Amino acid sequence: MVRQAVRAALFILMTVAALGSPMAWAQAQAQVPGAKHIRLTLVAESDQPRSGSTMRVAFEAVPEAGWHGYWKNPGDAGVETQVAWTLPAGASASPLRYPVPGRLLIAGLMNYVYERPFALLADVTLPTGLVAGTRVPIVAKLTYLVCTEQICVPEQQEVATSVTIGDGAIAPERRAAFDAHARAIPRPLGSPATYQVEQGRLRLSIPYPADAGLGEAWFYPAASGVIDMAAPQQVTRDGDRVVIETKPAATAPTGRIEGVLATADGQGFALSATPGMVAAAQVGGGLWSAALLAFGGALLGGLLLNVMPCVFPILSLKALSLAKSGESEAHARAEALAYTAGVVLVCLALGGVLLALRAGGASAGWAFQLQDPRVVGVLLILVAAIALNLAGLFELPTPRFASTSGVGGAFMTGALAAFVATPCTGPFMGAALGAALVLPAVAAMAVFAGLGIGIALPFLALGFVPALRRRLPRPGAWMQRLRHILSVPMFLTALALAWVLGRQAGVDGMTLGLAAVLLASLGLWWTGRRQHAGAERAGGPGVVALLAGLALVLVVRAAPTNAAAAAALPGAEPFSEARLAALRAEGRPVFAYFTADWCLTCKVNEKAAIETAAVAEAFGRGKVAVLVGDWTDGDPALGRFIEQHNRAGVPLYLWYAKGADAPRVLPQILTKSTLTTLSS
Repeated sequence: MVRQAVRAALFILMTVAALGSPMAWAQAQAQVPGAKHIRLTLVAESDQPRSGSTMRVAFEAVPEAGWHGYWKNPGDAGVETQVAWTLPAGASASPLRYPVPGRLLIAGLMNYVYERPFALLADVTLPTGLVAGTRVPIVAKLTYLVCTEQICVPEQQEVATSVTIGDGAIAPERRAAFDAHARAIPRPLGSPATYQVEQGRLRLSIPYPADAGLGEAWFYPAASGVIDMAAPQQVTRDGDRVVIETKPAATAPTGRIEGVLATADGQGFALSATPGMVAAAQVGGGLWSAALLAFGGALLGGLLLNVMPCVFPILSLKALSLAKSGESEAHARAEALAYTAGVVLVCLALGGVLLALRAGGASAGWAFQLQDPRVVGVLLILVAAIALNLAGLFELPTPRFASTSGVGGAFMTGALAAFVATPCTGPFMGAALGAALVLPAVAAMAVFAGLGIGIALPFLALGFVPALRRRLPRPGAWMQRLRHILSVPMFLTALALAWVLGRQAGVDGMTLGLAAVLLASLGLWWTGRRQHAGAERAGGPGVVALLAGLALVLVVRAAPTNAAAAAALPGAEPFSEARLAALRAEGRPVFAYFTADWCLTCKVNEKAAIETAAVAEAFGRGKVAVLVGDWTDGDPALGRFIEQHNRAGVPLYLWYAKGADAPRVLPQILTKSTLTTLSS
């Protein structure tokens, strides 16, 4: 405490001395009256928010060259920014959220500062009952300190904006800007940290995946009195934790401490640490073992995707065609490798685009492409065409995707199997893809490759193990009947995709999609008739019809989003972090689940386990609150929350027990007993 007081006094004396110096006097004289050293702008994420909704606002700040602003904990010197809101009756604003700061050491004093443009975020909750078209003014007065290395000036600015009550639409460029601002805000670490003060050293142990990127890290305490902020920090990776050793404050902390772990890429993780025993760090091979674990999870998850209704028919027919062809061992191996190459390249392509989108500030997750109704429409036509082919309406020309031998056909079959598998997830896969999002790019791409290898593994084994091929049934007339039977799950998949399209694009969008399928089907029927008659170039009508159908679905657009409909589970509410916090503050247990219309696993879990009478009765007895996060349209707020729990997509099931500090992540395959025992 004495040392902190001395530093504060030195800071004041330094500032007074600087103000009295000729250079400072010249600077002050040169100022334009009313000019500010930080340019502030108040921006709302939506110009047309809904009545009663909560929206993000940003104080976009641009320091003048040579000047800097301060973090919430300014360090050894400086002051925290204060904000006074002027809002309409019934409106409220959350505390400011600060991005990860930088460090500036001046005369032995450590400052946590912003020397480049930054943004402070807050949530503004609007009053309920406002009619559309009502103008809502938002005014804020900020009081802050801005400094150079020689002089500090207290400043005050009043900034304002206004919004008009509407449909909640957010302009794409505004959404992208706010997502970029949000990426700079520290994310909750999710797991508790531990610290120990021993022999004049503070040792902080932070849970952190061994396969996640870190680089040059630094711990920023949220308040003074924790560490000597100017002292060096020794950062060591030890398996699935990061250990930071530094000098404690003059009066060492004894209770819970808060802070931010900043990484080399500018990201930060908000953490809470309690006193405990912390072993010294031991550098080992934890990074590689964790990377191999993620790769193994992706491999097993991909393997399980082969039993999904949209992949199994393709794999079955390809396997039977390989057994039927009677080709040489070399040809069988070549087909297996081509099939694997098609699968892996599609998984790598999707993974690469996903990582690029996230690097650009988007909160995208696995199966991100299915959040666009046009992609769903294209997939609908493709699956319907495969179903019609399996049903015998027409024959695919060489290379045939699912029934012809040949390296080209095998490659295209693999690519198709990987693409239609993306709506699904399952055991092992969710955690592995979640880890990929925080891995270095090379390791992340290896995880996506592992997913592809898992999908391709059954056919790869058939190609390289002759004994497995010999175990397949002998070819015969039954294969044609099996082919017709396998068309049924493909037709069901097409039906599910039409339903998803209707949820995303409304009745008009679904009608366009079904019209495109009908158009393509007529062309393929015509092609089948010409094939049976032995006509040359019989595929012409089918190709033309498919192109026309694809052009039709490309005009489909997402329908305006409405408030999430209540789920079948009684009392379920749409998910929001504010509502979750309110329910937990009431002391109620909370079951939060995150789903999407295009996620097959999600829908199976909902019908088989979540939305059942037994679960509703059990949750009712335990007064369990249920929150539903619908990620069908790729809501970035939900995407960020899902990412905080080390998942790359849906499903995600969280159980917040009464009084618990952190949620329990439930398995991705649920049963009624799993849920009914939660509140018992």
